[in-house]
Amino acid sequence: MHSQENGFTVPTMQLIDGSGKFNEAGLEEFVKSVRLPECGLSYAVVSIMGPQSSGKSTLLNHLFRTRFREMDAFKGRSQTTQGVWLAKASGIEPCTLILDLEGTDGRERGEDDTAFEKQSSLFALAVSDVVLINMWCHDIGREHAANKPLLKTVFQVMMRLFTPRKTTLLFVIRDKTKTPLEVLEPILRVDVEKIWSSVAKPEKYKNTPLSDFFQVEVTALASFEEKEEVFKAQVEELRQRFMHSIAPGGLAGDRTTVIPGSGFPLSTHEIWKVIKENKDLDLPAHKVMVATVRCEEIANEKFLALSADEEWRELSEAAKSVPVAGFGKRLDSLLDQYVSSYDSEAAYFDAQVRDHKREFLMNRILELVQPSYQAVLAHYRAKALATFKQAADASSASSETEGFAAAIRRCSKECLDEFDRGCEDANVKLAGWDSSKVKEKLRRDVDAHASNLKAKRLAEIVGKSERQLEDVLGNSVSTLLDAASSDTWPSLRTLVAHETNLAKDALLQAVSGFELDAAELRRIEEDFVAFGRNVVEKRAREEASQALIRMKDRFNTVFSHDEDLMPRVWTGEEDVRMITKDARLSAIKLLSVLSVIRLEEDASDNVEETLTGLLGEIPERLQSPANATAVDRSLATSASSALAASTWDGVPSEKMLLSPIDCRNLWRQFKAETEYTVSQALAAQEANKRGASWLPPPWAIVAMVVLGFNEFMALLRNPIYLAVVFVLYLVGKAVWVQLDIGREFQNGMLSGMISISTKLLPTFMNIMKRLVEEGQQATTGSSGVYREVPMEEFPSSSDSSSSESSKARRRQQGLSKQH
Repeated sequence: MHSQENGFTVPTMQLIDGSGKFNEAGLEEFVKSVRLPECGLSYAVVSIMGPQSSGKSTLLNHLFRTRFREMDAFKGRSQTTQGVWLAKASGIEPCTLILDLEGTDGRERGEDDTAFEKQSSLFALAVSDVVLINMWCHDIGREHAANKPLLKTVFQVMMRLFTPRKTTLLFVIRDKTKTPLEVLEPILRVDVEKIWSSVAKPEKYKNTPLSDFFQVEVTALASFEEKEEVFKAQVEELRQRFMHSIAPGGLAGDRTTVIPGSGFPLSTHEIWKVIKENKDLDLPAHKVMVATVRCEEIANEKFLALSADEEWRELSEAAKSVPVAGFGKRLDSLLDQYVSSYDSEAAYFDAQVRDHKREFLMNRILELVQPSYQAVLAHYRAKALATFKQAADASSASSETEGFAAAIRRCSKECLDEFDRGCEDANVKLAGWDSSKVKEKLRRDVDAHASNLKAKRLAEIVGKSERQLEDVLGNSVSTLLDAASSDTWPSLRTLVAHETNLAKDALLQAVSGFELDAAELRRIEEDFVAFGRNVVEKRAREEASQALIRMKDRFNTVFSHDEDLMPRVWTGEEDVRMITKDARLSAIKLLSVLSVIRLEEDASDNVEETLTGLLGEIPERLQSPANATAVDRSLATSASSALAASTWDGVPSEKMLLSPIDCRNLWRQFKAETEYTVSQALAAQEANKRGASWLPPPWAIVAMVVLGFNEFMALLRNPIYLAVVFVLYLVGKAVWVQLDIGREFQNGMLSGMISISTKLLPTFMNIMKRLVEEGQQATTGSSGVYREVPMEEFPSSSDSSSSESSKARRRQQGLSKQH
């Protein structure tokens, strides 16, 4: 409830009802209404104890301007206050809370019901800084006065506190008589000491003086009913003693244990709960418990407030996508705001508990914000890495004045410096996080990209040099292998060594900016030299795959051309056998060159000697028994056995281009495909011999004269026959010239007859057609003279009509001149 005083509302509530039920919800509302949490430790609690109907509530209302319910004297003396009531003193600084306790010795509870009396007394001692003991003046000095049970109750419950707090006991003597206070106070103190001594105490407190537990103060007030004005004046004077009561020298200046205002509801509730359970009250442990609960509540409140803070949410969302500028400062400001608020609200609780819960709060807050911090660092790392990659790629591609290694070092330093600036901007001072692990990961990423870029650039430079070397060596190697002489491989060794050394020097100059160590340079040199040899081996294997074609070309070149490289004409005087052997020997030399790779200086083998033995297999029709020497037969025998193996003697398999078996098969195929060329040469010789004497033998001529005498005479007697014979002669000669009979029979009798039979009829028809045309022109001409046309001037059947006409006219003119 609330009461009004001088226009101001004074909060008043029943804290504990008569049955001992604690009003927790009402206390929470009361604390908020009086703004007790804002007071921290700057507040005091005053309670009053005394016999029932002794004017306790009246005293409190006048002293602290509260509105506790007072007894109506006209209705009789009875219990007015039940349980414990709470109000806030008006006009007292600092904030002072007033507890009005139910009176003792009340007839309503009975003589034996002292449980609540002891519980409420212990509660008042546990929570109050000042306890007013309201007592009658006439009870001082009396053995059985009403205040004796009250004091015994106070001292007895005091023993239930493990470590009692030092409380101020202010004895208020009511209805003071004429006896001076200076006389009453010593008597009261003696009575109090006697009561203290008579109370059973634990062993550790047996010799403990009263002053260790209580600060005893005594004051006296006149009768309210008889001397109201004096009473009010004395109360006003007493009221001034409660101003700044917690200051040093004040009524509560010696207090030692104080619960902060925000923990007051929890503390009082827990104290009453322990008292109701009839347990001994351990105030230090209770203080720690209250501090633990309240500090944890404050920490949770601050954590939830930070989690819901709009600025934090915006900052957290932004950190997921971009590196937030000023992230560290903004987050430090937010954290400091909520941590400082915690420090402010928890400042008056137990230091150890407060610090522990502060650490707990900081850990929760850091767990909340660390993902965002890590995300910002990840953004800075990704940005720095991207910058490095772009700069490194650009620098390495165009670093003509700056070497690759120097460019990478510069770009790496710029990248790490950029990341350090980002880390400094994102640094949260309250957290003290270390970004070295992220930086180390960035350094590893930078090194990995630099290594990949280095390998790529080296591969490009080496690849370019290798292509240049391959271009230089390729054609030269093919030309030398095609020539296939005894000095082919020595020439190749010299060529490869010379070109490789030149290209290698240029390569080493190109990679000097990479600052390679000796091992890397040695590896590059070895790989480059090996590449040059591989180029030669690759071309050699390509040429070896075309060995049969090369052998046939070599054979045809030697066989079909003389020493002056002029085409050979087979007149019948050439030695075809020797020419064939020389041509085949040249092919064998080429085959031996293409069989084995001989790039080593000490390369030696018997491949050529073994292959030369194949010449012993020249067909019998090309050699007579007299010409077949023993050497030929021995070579053929040794070649046959050597060429049955799968490898060459003394030649490693990786240096072998063609195996002996391959060479033997190539040789057989080569012979089979060149037999026709040799046969054609022999046939040409035979045809040439026949062409030189194409007339019949003399005996045939004599037989023709004898047997044809009659026919000859008949021809002479009849001129028509002579004209027919002459015409047949002309036609026959024209056919002879047109078909070139001599050339046709140079390739053999059978082939010549077949060729002539296919051309004879078309040629004859063409000649007859020309004769008819010439006859018509002769009859229409002015001269009318018949002209003989030479047979060699007749056109072939493949000429066009216009060409034939012009040639016919020229033949006519020629015949006219002859006639």
